[in-house]
This record gives sequence, C-alpha cells and structure tokens, in this order.
Amino acid sequence: MPKIGILTSGGDAPGMNAAVRAAVRTALFNGFEACGIERGYEGLIDGEIRDMDVSSVADILHRGGTILQTARSDRFRTEEGISKAVMMIQSFGIDALIIVGGDGSMRGALELAKRGVNVMCLPGTIDNDLGYTDFTIGFDTAVHTVLSAISNVRDTSSSHERTTIIEVMGRHCGDIALYSGLAGGAESILVPEKPYDISAICKKIIIGRNRGKRHNIIIKAEGVDIDPFDMAKLIQERTGVESKVVVLSYLQRGGSPTANDRILATSCAYKAVELIRDGSRNRAIGIAANEIVHFDLADALKMAQPFRENYLAMADVLS
Repeated sequence: MPKIGILTSGGDAPGMNAAVRAAVRTALFNGFEACGIERGYEGLIDGEIRDMDVSSVADILHRGGTILQTARSDRFRTEEGISKAVMMIQSFGIDALIIVGGDGSMRGALELAKRGVNVMCLPGTIDNDLGYTDFTIGFDTAVHTVLSAISNVRDTSSSHERTTIIEVMGRHCGDIALYSGLAGGAESILVPEKPYDISAICKKIIIGRNRGKRHNIIIKAEGVDIDPFDMAKLIQERTGVESKVVVLSYLQRGGSPTANDRILATSCAYKAVELIRDGSRNRAIGIAANEIVHFDLADALKMAQPFRENYLAMADVLS
C-alpha cells in the first residue's frame, strides 16, 4: 500500500495535533499506510519514523503542541542533510510527505520537492505570516491567549492607574498584535509593518488621563524596533504615568486549540490526503474566503502577505 509520512516542523502551534490526527485517519480510510516522523526534519534525517494507526492519534484533537515533537534543523540546511533525508524517505518507502509548519518548513519542503519527493504543506504557525492563506493553524488560539492576558492585565493596570505594554510574538508580521489589540480594546497597537510615533502615543495617554481614563494598554509586536522596557521608561518620563511591561513570549504557543484552529487543521490535512490520492504533487494548502484552497508550493511561497490597514485605523479611532 502507498505510505504517507507526517511531520511537524519549526515552532509548535496549537492545532498541529488536530492536523496529525486528520492526516493519519484520512490516510488509513483511503487505503494508505501512515507513519509519523518525530522532531521534524531533524528526526527525518535520523530516521525517527514510526508506523501509526487509528489508536496512535486517539485523544489528541484538543491538545496543544505536537505529539510528533518538533525541532529546527541546521543539518537540513545543508546538501548533505537534505540528501540524507531523501535517502530515509526512500528507505522507509514513503510515497508522500505531509508537512505542518511555517515559512521555513515550507521552504525545506520545496527542497525535497526539487529532489522528487511529493510534499503537501499545511500552514502551521501562530504568526499568520503566509501570504497564500487567510489564516494559519494556531493563529486564532494565540490571539485568544493574548486576549485573556489583556483582560487580566487590564484589571491590575486599572487598579494602579498604569500604562502597560504587552509584547506579543510577531517578528515580521504584526497580525497577533493587530487582531488581539483590536479585539481587546488596546489604546495603541505597534506592528512591524508600520512606523510608530512615540510622541503620538504619549499624547494619547495624557489626553486620556485628562478626561479621567485610569489606565492604558499598549500591544507591541516583538518585531517593532524598540525594546519594551526602554519604551516604558520613555513613556513614564514623558507622561508621568507609571508604565510596566508584560512579555508573553512562549505562552502564546501553548494551550488547547480553539474550534477554529481545530477545524482549519482538520480540513487542511483531510484535503492533503485527498490531493495525494488524486495524484497531485507539491501543494500548499490553506483557507481563503472560508474555503479550503491549494496552490503550487513554489508559487505559494512567493505570495505577499497583505496587511489589514483598515483594522489598525479602526483601532486608532475606537481607542
């Protein structure tokens, strides 16, 4: 029987387990064998490959992280490492790979595709930074995690009449900051796609204080080129308002995935197996206009990520 391998690569994202579950069970339903590759490309190079059955993926739909584990692999960036990975795929009789990961993982998949491996890529990253899909697996959960933090921080920020800067993930894409800031009622949202004006931020804080506002929440993506603690010091010096910093860091990657992320992961994995069954090769699978879509992998990686300027404008007006 044809065999499908499944791996999760790069940073973990809530919903990866849902994708693994759907890939394994859909593969078995269609008469394929399924195997799991542990620790991403690093495990592929080392042959950490095990057969999977229906029971292998029982009771994981609701769990964060990934039961296959994940890693970043410097060895896979070398010709020797890629060649060894291809050899392992051939040795284990794997006919196609389903890869769940972000931009780096997909670029790794493209290298395998150039060497004759059939790859299906699912957008597993909380950053929402892939241009071919409206949303990535894990993004919705990460936004909800940040929203929970905003609610908690608002209580203490209001009690002490502080400004609080909450730093969230997003080195090149500010979507986590943008969506959570808009949904959480932040006074200011700082994203790497747009320049910020510290004077305008301070002016807004002072105007708010003068009309009786007791606190301010600022959401800052990590890719914005100012240290959050330096920013807090600067705001406190200019406004006289006590300013604190909360860095959420890896908290955003964990937790049980939301319904949206479970459904997105499941739908993409289900589609990946269908594409393999029907003879398609080297596709990137995602969602657009609430429909599951797929593109040639090389073309998908060239698509630019649009930035929702209207969301930033709305947040500024409403704050």
